Amino acid sequence: MMRLLVTGTNGQVAQALAERAGQFPEITVIVVGRPQLDLENIATVFPAIAEAGADLVVNAAAYTAVDKAEQEPQRAFAINRDGAAAVAAAAQTLGAPLIHLSTDYVFSGSKATAYVESDETGPLGVYGQSKLAGELAVRSANPSALIFRTSWVYSPFGSNFVKTMLRLAGERRVLRVVEDQVGSPTSALDLAEAILRIASCAGVGSGATFHVAGSGSVSWCGLARHVFEVSRLAGGPTAKVVPISTSEYPTPARRPANSRLDTSAFEACFGRSLPDWRLGVEATVRRIIAGVN
Repeated sequence: MMRLLVTGTNGQVAQALAERAGQFPEITVIVVGRPQLDLENIATVFPAIAEAGADLVVNAAAYTAVDKAEQEPQRAFAINRDGAAAVAAAAQTLGAPLIHLSTDYVFSGSKATAYVESDETGPLGVYGQSKLAGELAVRSANPSALIFRTSWVYSPFGSNFVKTMLRLAGERRVLRVVEDQVGSPTSALDLAEAILRIASCAGVGSGATFHVAGSGSVSWCGLARHVFEVSRLAGGPTAKVVPISTSEYPTPARRPANSRLDTSAFEACFGRSLPDWRLGVEATVRRIIAGVN
Protein backbone atom coordinates (compact mmCIF):
# COMPACT_ATOMS: atom_id res chain seq x y z
CA MET A 1 0.00 0.00 0.00
CA MET A 2 1.46 3.36 -1.06
CA ARG A 3 0.83 6.39 1.14
CA LEU A 4 0.60 9.54 -0.99
CA LEU A 5 0.59 12.85 0.87
CA VAL A 6 -0.92 15.90 -0.85
CA THR A 7 -0.39 19.43 0.44
CA GLY A 8 -3.30 21.88 0.36
CA THR A 9 -6.74 20.68 1.39
CA ASN A 10 -8.80 23.24 -0.55
CA GLY A 11 -6.94 23.23 -3.85
CA GLN A 12 -8.49 21.81 -7.00
CA VAL A 13 -5.79 19.18 -7.56
CA ALA A 14 -5.74 18.16 -3.90
CA GLN A 15 -9.51 17.59 -3.92
CA ALA A 16 -9.28 15.79 -7.26
CA LEU A 17 -6.56 13.47 -5.95
CA ALA A 18 -8.64 12.66 -2.88
CA GLU A 19 -11.61 11.79 -5.09
CA ARG A 20 -9.76 9.83 -7.76
CA ALA A 21 -7.94 7.79 -5.10
CA GLY A 22 -11.03 5.61 -4.90
CA GLN A 23 -10.06 4.13 -8.27
CA PHE A 24 -6.65 3.09 -6.94
CA PRO A 25 -7.11 0.76 -3.94
CA GLU A 26 -3.35 0.28 -3.71
CA ILE A 27 -2.86 3.98 -2.93
CA THR A 28 -3.91 5.81 0.22
CA VAL A 29 -4.17 9.56 -0.36
CA ILE A 30 -3.59 11.74 2.70
CA VAL A 31 -4.52 15.40 2.20
CA VAL A 32 -2.89 17.77 4.69
CA GLY A 33 -3.35 21.53 4.88
CA ARG A 34 -3.64 24.40 7.33
CA PRO A 35 -3.08 24.60 10.20
CA GLN A 36 -1.34 21.22 10.39
CA LEU A 37 0.74 21.98 7.32
CA ASP A 38 0.97 25.66 6.50
CA LEU A 39 3.40 26.81 3.80
CA GLU A 40 3.45 30.25 5.42
CA ASN A 41 4.61 28.64 8.66
CA ILE A 42 7.61 26.59 7.57
CA ALA A 43 8.02 25.09 11.05
CA THR A 44 4.86 23.01 10.43
CA VAL A 45 6.03 21.41 7.19
CA PHE A 46 8.50 18.73 8.24
CA PRO A 47 6.49 17.44 11.24
CA ALA A 48 3.31 17.13 9.15
CA ILE A 49 5.01 15.22 6.34
CA ALA A 50 6.97 13.03 8.75
CA GLU A 51 3.85 12.15 10.75
CA ALA A 52 2.06 11.02 7.60
CA GLY A 53 4.75 8.46 6.79
CA ALA A 54 4.40 9.33 3.11
CA ASP A 55 5.87 7.18 0.35
CA LEU A 56 5.27 10.00 -2.16
CA VAL A 57 4.59 13.71 -1.69
CA VAL A 58 2.61 15.86 -4.13
CA ASN A 59 2.98 19.57 -3.46
CA ALA A 60 -0.29 20.94 -4.79
CA ALA A 61 -0.55 23.84 -2.33
CA ALA A 62 0.16 27.27 -3.77
CA TYR A 63 -0.75 30.94 -3.78
CA THR A 64 -2.77 31.16 -7.00
CA ALA A 65 -4.51 34.56 -6.85
CA VAL A 66 -2.83 35.93 -9.98
CA ASP A 67 -4.05 39.52 -9.72
CA LYS A 68 -3.94 39.78 -5.94
CA ALA A 69 -0.31 38.64 -6.01
CA GLU A 70 0.61 42.01 -7.53
CA GLN A 71 -0.38 43.60 -4.20
CA GLU A 72 0.92 40.71 -2.04
CA PRO A 73 4.30 39.75 -3.51
CA GLN A 74 5.80 38.84 -0.16
CA ARG A 75 3.00 36.39 0.58
CA ALA A 76 3.13 34.88 -2.90
CA PHE A 77 6.87 34.25 -2.60
CA ALA A 78 6.53 33.01 0.98
CA ILE A 79 4.14 30.28 -0.14
CA ASN A 80 5.26 29.52 -3.70
CA ARG A 81 9.01 29.73 -3.10
CA ASP A 82 9.83 29.36 0.59
CA GLY A 83 6.99 26.99 1.44
CA ALA A 84 7.66 24.86 -1.62
CA ALA A 85 11.33 24.68 -0.70
CA ALA A 86 10.40 23.49 2.79
CA VAL A 87 8.22 20.71 1.35
CA ALA A 88 11.03 19.70 -1.00
CA ALA A 89 13.59 19.63 1.79
CA ALA A 90 11.32 17.58 4.04
CA ALA A 91 10.68 15.03 1.30
CA GLN A 92 14.39 14.84 0.59
CA THR A 93 15.23 14.25 4.26
CA LEU A 94 12.52 11.62 4.63
CA GLY A 95 13.45 9.84 1.40
CA ALA A 96 10.00 10.32 -0.18
CA PRO A 97 9.84 11.16 -3.91
CA LEU A 98 8.28 14.56 -4.63
CA ILE A 99 6.02 15.79 -7.42
CA HIS A 100 5.84 19.60 -7.37
CA LEU A 101 3.15 21.37 -9.39
CA SER A 102 4.02 24.52 -11.32
CA THR A 103 2.43 26.63 -14.03
CA ASP A 104 2.44 27.88 -17.61
CA TYR A 105 2.78 31.39 -16.16
CA VAL A 106 6.55 30.87 -15.81
CA PHE A 107 6.65 31.76 -19.53
CA SER A 108 6.17 35.17 -21.15
CA GLY A 109 3.74 33.89 -23.78
CA SER A 110 5.66 35.52 -26.64
CA LYS A 111 6.49 32.23 -28.37
CA ALA A 112 4.39 31.42 -31.44
CA THR A 113 4.16 27.68 -30.76
CA ALA A 114 3.60 25.47 -27.71
CA TYR A 115 6.24 25.70 -25.00
CA VAL A 116 8.64 22.82 -24.37
CA GLU A 117 10.35 22.26 -21.05
CA SER A 118 13.69 23.71 -22.16
CA ASP A 119 12.27 27.00 -23.45
CA GLU A 120 13.46 30.20 -21.82
CA THR A 121 11.25 31.32 -18.94
CA GLY A 122 10.13 34.90 -18.45
CA PRO A 123 7.12 35.36 -16.19
CA LEU A 124 5.15 38.58 -16.65
CA GLY A 125 3.78 38.98 -13.13
CA VAL A 126 4.39 38.26 -9.47
CA TYR A 127 2.48 34.97 -9.51
CA GLY A 128 4.57 33.54 -12.33
CA GLN A 129 7.75 34.94 -10.83
CA SER A 130 6.99 33.32 -7.47
CA LYS A 131 6.22 29.97 -9.12
CA LEU A 132 9.44 30.08 -11.14
CA ALA A 133 11.36 30.92 -7.96
CA GLY A 134 9.59 27.95 -6.39
CA GLU A 135 10.78 25.63 -9.15
CA LEU A 136 14.37 26.76 -8.60
CA ALA A 137 14.06 26.45 -4.82
CA VAL A 138 12.54 22.97 -5.08
CA ARG A 139 15.25 21.83 -7.46
CA SER A 140 17.95 23.20 -5.13
CA ALA A 141 16.48 21.55 -2.02
CA ASN A 142 15.55 18.28 -3.71
CA PRO A 143 17.41 17.57 -6.98
CA SER A 144 15.39 14.40 -7.64
CA ALA A 145 12.00 16.18 -7.42
CA LEU A 146 9.67 15.86 -10.39
CA ILE A 147 8.20 19.20 -11.51
CA PHE A 148 4.92 19.20 -13.45
CA ARG A 149 3.93 22.45 -15.17
CA THR A 150 0.23 22.56 -15.96
CA SER A 151 -2.19 25.21 -17.21
CA TRP A 152 -5.71 26.63 -17.04
CA VAL A 153 -6.85 24.16 -14.38
CA TYR A 154 -10.59 23.68 -13.91
CA SER A 155 -12.78 21.25 -11.96
CA PRO A 156 -16.05 21.02 -10.03
CA PHE A 157 -14.07 22.24 -7.00
CA GLY A 158 -12.97 25.66 -5.78
CA SER A 159 -12.77 28.69 -8.05
CA ASN A 160 -11.94 28.42 -11.73
CA PHE A 161 -12.91 29.81 -15.13
CA VAL A 162 -15.50 27.15 -15.95
CA LYS A 163 -17.39 27.66 -12.69
CA THR A 164 -17.14 31.43 -13.05
CA MET A 165 -18.63 31.35 -16.54
CA LEU A 166 -21.58 29.24 -15.40
CA ARG A 167 -22.18 31.55 -12.44
CA LEU A 168 -22.04 34.69 -14.59
CA ALA A 169 -24.39 33.14 -17.17
CA GLY A 170 -26.97 32.99 -14.42
CA GLU A 171 -26.59 36.74 -13.92
CA ARG A 172 -26.00 38.17 -17.42
CA ARG A 173 -27.16 37.45 -20.95
CA VAL A 174 -23.95 38.68 -22.64
CA LEU A 175 -20.36 38.10 -21.51
CA ARG A 176 -17.20 39.70 -22.92
CA VAL A 177 -14.33 37.22 -22.92
CA VAL A 178 -10.70 37.59 -24.02
CA GLU A 179 -9.92 35.99 -27.37
CA ASP A 180 -6.20 36.73 -27.81
CA GLN A 181 -4.93 34.51 -24.99
CA VAL A 182 -4.58 30.83 -25.90
CA GLY A 183 -3.83 27.87 -23.64
CA SER A 184 -4.36 24.21 -22.85
CA PRO A 185 -7.30 23.83 -20.40
CA THR A 186 -6.58 21.06 -17.91
CA SER A 187 -9.07 19.08 -15.87
CA ALA A 188 -7.85 18.72 -12.29
CA LEU A 189 -9.47 15.29 -12.23
CA ASP A 190 -7.57 14.19 -15.35
CA LEU A 191 -4.33 15.55 -13.89
CA ALA A 192 -4.98 13.76 -10.59
CA GLU A 193 -5.62 10.47 -12.37
CA ALA A 194 -2.38 10.84 -14.33
CA ILE A 195 -0.45 11.46 -11.10
CA LEU A 196 -1.99 8.43 -9.43
CA ARG A 197 -1.28 6.19 -12.43
CA ILE A 198 2.39 7.11 -12.51
CA ALA A 199 2.86 7.20 -8.73
CA SER A 200 4.88 4.00 -8.71
CA CYS A 201 6.66 4.54 -12.06
CA ALA A 202 10.43 4.56 -12.26
CA GLY A 203 10.28 8.05 -13.75
CA VAL A 204 9.11 9.51 -10.45
CA GLY A 205 12.20 10.84 -8.73
CA SER A 206 14.08 11.44 -11.96
CA GLY A 207 14.63 15.12 -11.25
CA ALA A 208 12.98 16.14 -14.51
CA THR A 209 10.51 18.85 -15.45
CA PHE A 210 7.48 17.91 -17.55
CA HIS A 211 4.57 19.76 -19.10
CA VAL A 212 1.27 18.05 -18.23
CA ALA A 213 -1.88 19.62 -19.61
CA GLY A 214 -5.08 18.81 -21.45
CA SER A 215 -4.65 17.86 -25.10
CA GLY A 216 -5.38 20.59 -27.62
CA SER A 217 -5.69 24.33 -27.12
CA VAL A 218 -8.27 27.12 -27.24
CA SER A 219 -8.73 30.78 -26.34
CA TRP A 220 -10.59 31.90 -23.23
CA CYS A 221 -13.40 32.99 -25.54
CA GLY A 222 -13.52 29.61 -27.25
CA LEU A 223 -13.48 27.87 -23.89
CA ALA A 224 -16.41 29.96 -22.66
CA ARG A 225 -18.41 29.17 -25.79
CA HIS A 226 -17.80 25.45 -25.34
CA VAL A 227 -18.83 25.67 -21.68
CA PHE A 228 -22.13 27.28 -22.67
CA GLU A 229 -22.79 24.85 -25.49
CA VAL A 230 -22.41 21.92 -23.10
CA SER A 231 -24.46 23.75 -20.46
CA ARG A 232 -27.27 24.46 -22.95
CA LEU A 233 -27.49 20.79 -23.93
CA ALA A 234 -27.56 19.82 -20.26
CA GLY A 235 -30.28 22.31 -19.41
CA GLY A 236 -27.98 24.71 -17.61
CA PRO A 237 -27.35 28.48 -17.91
CA THR A 238 -25.97 29.97 -21.11
CA ALA A 239 -24.93 33.37 -22.41
CA LYS A 240 -23.81 35.05 -25.60
CA VAL A 241 -20.01 35.38 -25.71
CA VAL A 242 -18.53 38.51 -27.27
CA PRO A 243 -14.80 38.24 -28.09
CA ILE A 244 -12.57 41.05 -26.85
CA SER A 245 -8.84 41.74 -26.75
CA THR A 246 -6.62 41.68 -23.68
CA SER A 247 -6.32 45.45 -23.91
CA GLU A 248 -10.09 45.73 -23.55
CA TYR A 249 -10.02 43.80 -20.27
CA PRO A 250 -7.19 45.29 -18.19
CA THR A 251 -6.17 43.38 -15.07
CA PRO A 252 -3.57 44.11 -12.37
CA ALA A 253 -1.39 41.22 -13.59
CA ARG A 254 -0.24 40.73 -17.17
CA ARG A 255 -0.99 37.29 -18.56
CA PRO A 256 0.83 35.33 -21.28
CA ALA A 257 -0.83 35.46 -24.69
CA ASN A 258 0.36 31.92 -25.39
CA SER A 259 0.04 29.39 -22.57
CA ARG A 260 0.12 26.28 -24.75
CA LEU A 261 2.31 23.52 -23.31
CA ASP A 262 3.93 20.79 -25.40
CA THR A 263 3.35 17.55 -23.47
CA SER A 264 5.25 15.17 -25.75
CA ALA A 265 8.10 14.65 -23.24
CA PHE A 266 5.65 13.54 -20.55
CA GLU A 267 3.92 11.22 -23.01
CA ALA A 268 7.25 9.69 -24.10
CA CYS A 269 8.38 9.11 -20.51
CA PHE A 270 5.17 7.80 -18.98
CA GLY A 271 3.33 6.45 -22.01
CA ARG A 272 0.16 8.46 -21.48
CA SER A 273 -1.36 11.84 -22.19
CA LEU A 274 -4.25 13.77 -20.71
CA PRO A 275 -7.57 13.63 -22.61
CA ASP A 276 -8.70 16.35 -25.00
CA TRP A 277 -9.68 19.46 -23.04
CA ARG A 278 -13.21 19.33 -24.45
CA LEU A 279 -13.94 16.00 -22.78
CA GLY A 280 -12.93 17.24 -19.36
CA VAL A 281 -14.95 20.42 -19.78
CA GLU A 282 -18.03 18.46 -20.78
CA ALA A 283 -17.77 16.17 -17.75
CA THR A 284 -17.13 19.09 -15.43
CA VAL A 285 -19.98 21.25 -16.72
CA ARG A 286 -22.49 18.42 -16.50
CA ARG A 287 -21.40 17.68 -12.98
CA ILE A 288 -21.63 21.29 -11.87
CA ILE A 289 -25.12 21.65 -13.34
CA ALA A 290 -26.18 18.43 -11.62
CA GLY A 291 -24.90 19.88 -8.34
CA VAL A 292 -22.41 17.07 -7.74
CA ASN A 293 -19.28 18.25 -5.90
